Amino acid sequence: MSVKNLTVDKDNAKRRLDNLLMSTYKELPRSKVYSMIRKGEVRVNSGRTKPLYKVKEGDIIRIPPYLNNENQPKRPISNKLQDRFKQRVLFEDLNYIVLNKPTGTPVHSGSGNTIGAIDILRSFYSETIDLCHRLDKETSGCLVFAKNKTALRFFNKNLALRDKDLKKTYIAILKGSFKKDLFIDNNINTIKSSTDHKVNIDSEEGKYASSLFRPIKKLKKSTLVEIDIYSGRTHQIRVQAESLNHNVANDIKYGDSDFNKFIALSGIKSMALHAKLIEFKDEENNLIKVEAPFEDSFAELIDYLN
Repeated sequence: MSVKNLTVDKDNAKRRLDNLLMSTYKELPRSKVYSMIRKGEVRVNSGRTKPLYKVKEGDIIRIPPYLNNENQPKRPISNKLQDRFKQRVLFEDLNYIVLNKPTGTPVHSGSGNTIGAIDILRSFYSETIDLCHRLDKETSGCLVFAKNKTALRFFNKNLALRDKDLKKTYIAILKGSFKKDLFIDNNINTIKSSTDHKVNIDSEEGKYASSLFRPIKKLKKSTLVEIDIYSGRTHQIRVQAESLNHNVANDIKYGDSDFNKFIALSGIKSMALHAKLIEFKDEENNLIKVEAPFEDSFAELIDYLN
């Protein structure tokens, strides 16, 4: 099998290498993409590079010979699943789609995940659909997709990197009594531990993360809290809530075991974290503001704890 080379065209210039590979080889898990880059199986202009490298027009990307995008099997997506996701589209224009992602659905397919939200949307929109940002598998709510590379670059370059132009509000059920607004900022090491796959807080090598926690309703042994995030770090809300000793309900990774046992009495298993609202202006200065209704399980848990 011969080595395959991809030449970066103008439309894909300035994209991250990892994102370009994942959109080209859609069935590859993210972990596999990172492994190929780390091992040097993927090279740019004959040299090793990093996943976050921004490719340039004319760059030549070496692809390992065992990859053959044309022969990748497509995972079947039922009409029922397509219809379910079509009903969860909250907003659509010429450039963007906002989906109310259900809890338990990963954004990408990968190890242990049969199918991701991006795969489902591509099945009834277009293969050119791309993710603008991510949500954890167990987090429900507003998830933005770009319909074209121009919109994707605008979102990533002009919005995601400038806090004032992108508003994200979450809602969560947190352990204990949360009596006043609390702004928290710290560093989060977004490289997951190899043992428990958790990120760590207050790392000297971490990335700055800031959030505002606002209590809105007292519940039994818990509080309903709105959270504005001003950065988009991996597991940001969950690890910051853990550091405050106000863990997210039904969070298996960062949660409190005794609190989760109490929540389990409700019979509701989904994590109580929901991306409630996203707001941004597009490249023509049009305001896009979308609010996602709760999952039924989230609303039921609030009623149970009232």
